[in-house]
Amino acid sequence: MHEYQYKLLRDIMALDFTILELALYLDTHPRDKKALKDHNEYVRERKKLKEIYEEKYGPLTLAETSEYPWRYIADPWPWEIKY
Repeated sequence: MHEYQYKLLRDIMALDFTILELALYLDTHPRDKKALKDHNEYVRERKKLKEIYEEKYGPLTLAETSEYPWRYIADPWPWEIKY
């Protein structure tokens, strides 16, 4: 993996964590407008980064379409990545 690919992947994973945490918070604080605004902003940012990543390096999950041959198999598995 290239340094830029690692950075994109780290940024996407950080946004995934933040989005999940905010969603859990919003489960118990549904009227918190700032939290909802932040959540939606992070979702938009993650979508942009995911599009950039997938255009350059292929799908992040198997739920996405891929070209032949499958590209995900050539990348390191999550436990093989040194962060």
